[in-house]
Amino acid sequence: MILAVDTSLGTAVALIDADGARRAEAGAVDPLGHAEVIGDLLVSALREAGDAQITHVVAGMGPGPFTGLRIGIAAARAFALGRGIPVIPVPSHLAAALTALETETAPFAIVTDARRREVAITVFDGLDDDGIPVTVADTVLVRAADADVHLGGIRRIDVATLSGADLARVGARALAAGRTLTGDEPLYMRHPDVTLPGAPKRVGT
Repeated sequence: MILAVDTSLGTAVALIDADGARRAEAGAVDPLGHAEVIGDLLVSALREAGDAQITHVVAGMGPGPFTGLRIGIAAARAFALGRGIPVIPVPSHLAAALTALETETAPFAIVTDARRREVAITVFDGLDDDGIPVTVADTVLVRAADADVHLGGIRRIDVATLSGADLARVGARALAAGRTLTGDEPLYMRHPDVTLPGAPKRVGT
């Protein structure tokens, strides 16, 4: 089985078997409560999936906000470390594109809320020979009000939740093809709001 974890939007956890069939899936739509729910979602999904051995963990790498995204990636890496199994990093928009391709025709743009009146956009056009969505324009961050102008007529699909099962399927297809879809660095859309303070100012005596 392959476990997938993503916190780029809400929180999504899923397990699929060797044939890509969903064994278990759990999620929460709250874009801010990842740390509070991810443990319970993992327990729920693992219980539903049964006793089959997990061989890989797929981590959704964003785009997403700094704090939320790193919670899911840390959970995926911690689980993999505890089991001694590999982590497969997958851009989160690939999962959304795979879901969309079940009912939509390409090309299209996956659009997700990046907060602060901005959206993250990635343009896709069908599947490649390995069954992985083809990215024709890399992810960019634009003002929400300018998104349609930026797309120039390309149909947009606004995504509010992510399928953990489809994230796992993208990872499984990349694994079968011997491909690496992204590196270990998450796709943060901006720097964190909280920064370390500088050195204290020296006060004269």
